[in-house]
Amino acid sequence: MSQQPDAIIIGTGVIGTAVAFEMAKAGWKTLSLDRNTRIGHGSTAGSCAIIRMHYSTFDGTAFAWEGYHYWRDWESYLGLPADADLAKFKECGCMVMRTAANDYLHKHLANSRDLGIPVEEWDGDAIRERLPIYSLESFAPPRRIDDPGFGTPNGGRIAGALYWPNGGYVTDPSLSSQNLADAAKLHGAEFRLGAEVVDILKSDGRVTGVRLASGEQIHAPVVVNVAGPASAHINGLAGVLEEMTIETRPLRQEVAHVPAPQGCDFDEIGMVVSDSDIACYIRPEHGNNILIGSEDPPCDPHMWAETDTDYARDFTEQWSNQVMRYGQRVPSLGIPSQARGVVDLYDASTDWIPIYDKTSLGGYYMACGSSGNQYKNAPIAGKMMAALIGYCEGGADHDAAPLHYTLPYIQRKVNVGFYSRQREINNESSFSVLG
Repeated sequence: MSQQPDAIIIGTGVIGTAVAFEMAKAGWKTLSLDRNTRIGHGSTAGSCAIIRMHYSTFDGTAFAWEGYHYWRDWESYLGLPADADLAKFKECGCMVMRTAANDYLHKHLANSRDLGIPVEEWDGDAIRERLPIYSLESFAPPRRIDDPGFGTPNGGRIAGALYWPNGGYVTDPSLSSQNLADAAKLHGAEFRLGAEVVDILKSDGRVTGVRLASGEQIHAPVVVNVAGPASAHINGLAGVLEEMTIETRPLRQEVAHVPAPQGCDFDEIGMVVSDSDIACYIRPEHGNNILIGSEDPPCDPHMWAETDTDYARDFTEQWSNQVMRYGQRVPSLGIPSQARGVVDLYDASTDWIPIYDKTSLGGYYMACGSSGNQYKNAPIAGKMMAALIGYCEGGADHDAAPLHYTLPYIQRKVNVGFYSRQREINNESSFSVLG
């Protein structure tokens, strides 16, 4: 960079590149740093990249509905040349089973109706019409395959579901980060890869830049931590951990990749499905395959990693538990003899709601705890972070007088203090990947 940057952004995942794009559009000279050698190759690469509108909190629902519109209008949002290779949003719909575990989605339905989000109420016949491979027997509570009661129906049935027709997924999450970075570069943003931050530089209560593993120091009056599973480590370098009531930790996750049942064109009939009866979520994957993840039920132990670099990358029995639980719902599912899929880390917060906030260290900001359920919100998170940084750097005290930000598409005003590092744990959260 020919001049000292106005802001250093740590991380080039989907939210980090969205922050760079939005700050660059707002006139900031940004420099994004990442120890990875390719943009979007941290936890973003392992994301299922699901775009959905249902959250357990009203604020989360509003944010997700706003986020949907950027993926719908991805090409115009980015402003890249017409021949650019863009990530694709497949709007296949999202169905969520109504169960006792989610209070039959009464709150989710009310939130969607309040916000004008298209949503349909399906009974069992409607589910079977769209997904004839599904059995609607209930198996709750979710169990592991070594439980003697595993696979035994409890005598009940899934009575229905909610269906959001605008849900879906992005086919290539890494490419979406690269798209955002390319769009940011059009506005002057710069990126350096293979650059590991080992210290946050400070003076007189303000951040002054970063030091890299190479020994190089880069100075800037603003530093934004969007380091994904490394976020807690970076916050430790900045000395801001003790002021946070919400912590972030790297959480190991496995997502299984299995072929659709023989004779089933899941590319055609498939959709995103969240099923708390068996505690699995799924989405279609190209080549007539299905991705299967866990919804973090009590029977699935959390696999916290000590650091964001030192974790087991091989599949464990968790892979089999997820696949076999989904096999309860889809009896014709074939179980591959060899595990395939993704093992990666989430950056999970205490209540699974992200932190988009300032800190007591002047000029140091964080967009953390976002893995697992915030991919879909990256563009609006980038916009809101740019607004928050401008608000604070303009002299406002966000802790004392939180920024109220109007979501551009849906014209709803949100209190950005909802995402505070010092909030009380939000008991409306699902305390899971569902957010």
